[in-house]
Amino acid sequence: MTERLLAILLLVAAVDFLANTYLFDSATTTAVQRDDAARIGELLALAARAVSREVPARRTEAARALATRHFELEWKPSAAPGELRSPDPALATRILAAGPELAAEGQRLIVRHTHGSRDVTGIVVLADGSALGFRTYAGEISLQLSFWQILPMLLPTLLLGALAWLMFRATMRSLQTLVKALRHIETPSPGGLPEQGPDEVRRLIRAFNQMQRRIQRQQAERTQSMLAIGHDLRTPLARLQLRLDGAALEEETRAELEHDIGEMRHLLESLQAFVEAGGTQIPPQRIDIAIMAATLVDSAADQGLDARYDGPDSFEIMARAVSIRRAMSNLIDNALHYAGNVRVTLARAGDAVEIRVEDDGPGIPQDRLEEVFQPFFRLDTARTRDTPGMGLGLSIVQAAVKLEGGTLTLHNKSRADGAGTGLAAIIRLPLPAGAKPA
Repeated sequence: MTERLLAILLLVAAVDFLANTYLFDSATTTAVQRDDAARIGELLALAARAVSREVPARRTEAARALATRHFELEWKPSAAPGELRSPDPALATRILAAGPELAAEGQRLIVRHTHGSRDVTGIVVLADGSALGFRTYAGEISLQLSFWQILPMLLPTLLLGALAWLMFRATMRSLQTLVKALRHIETPSPGGLPEQGPDEVRRLIRAFNQMQRRIQRQQAERTQSMLAIGHDLRTPLARLQLRLDGAALEEETRAELEHDIGEMRHLLESLQAFVEAGGTQIPPQRIDIAIMAATLVDSAADQGLDARYDGPDSFEIMARAVSIRRAMSNLIDNALHYAGNVRVTLARAGDAVEIRVEDDGPGIPQDRLEEVFQPFFRLDTARTRDTPGMGLGLSIVQAAVKLEGGTLTLHNKSRADGAGTGLAAIIRLPLPAGAKPA
């Protein structure tokens, strides 16, 4: 915005400068023609009278005798056809006004003038048909603009442009702050943005602060509502579990009911985790990401599942332990559920730690890789209708990783269609200064 406003200002200044230069040059040329016309008319009238009185054999010598350093004269027996065209009749009229004798019967004046110069040339066709050529020369117009004359005239424009740039930058600083805040509108901002700048910008910032407070209030109300619903549903679930424990049922029926109750608990836990995934109120702390990953893999392996870990024994980073543990746990559970196996690899990658969770399952269709991050999204091709979960797993993982300033990417390991080659989920988390694996 600052550069655009400055460009508009400089364009206006340039147009103004060029227009003034053109008008100055036009006025200078007109003044020169008016002043020189009188002098040329008087001298040319005297020369034409003197040359006409001489016999043709002496007219060439007479013309040379009348010439001066600034007023050249040359007599010709006749005028060339090209010399009879008059490109500047206005100047010829001014000269005739100063030397009316030049318009005597049988005589004709033809004048040529170079724009921007005091050079005036032409001929006077005398009564007998001969021609008196003339050239009056006084050099370039003294008021003609040169580079060194233009440069001082440009300096105020350049200084004005620099001053305008500073003023525009100061004016736009508040607007630039607002633009940055808009990129993180969901992040709480205690007190809002300071209302600075021009009146229009202050009103815009005030409206933004009000909008952000409304959004934060709605988010808080939504979070509290979802948590309250989850909390209230735990009570009837607990009562159902107690009644089930005391009921005389067949083992098959009891197992099915316990499965349904377990799934409902899992849904509530997923919903609560999704709502709390953006909890920036929890400060980052130093955690050992390698021990955390190895523990999750060992827990799965203890249950007889195909889970392996490959990486250092210790690797400390700064992160929120609860959210990162939940993210890795979701990825591992997904891999075990859909592929029946999981390999977790941890290694340093530049200024980040890279956690790869891979499986040998069906993968995800290439055109659906972005959609799986949407809340409540489920791939019907990969899940049956009775599969547990609400489609929040990857949404929770992405929110947790984003909260740490990291990235989450998914890709099928081999074939583009993702058929039968497995999926790789890659988490990259930034490292604190001096972090290194043990």
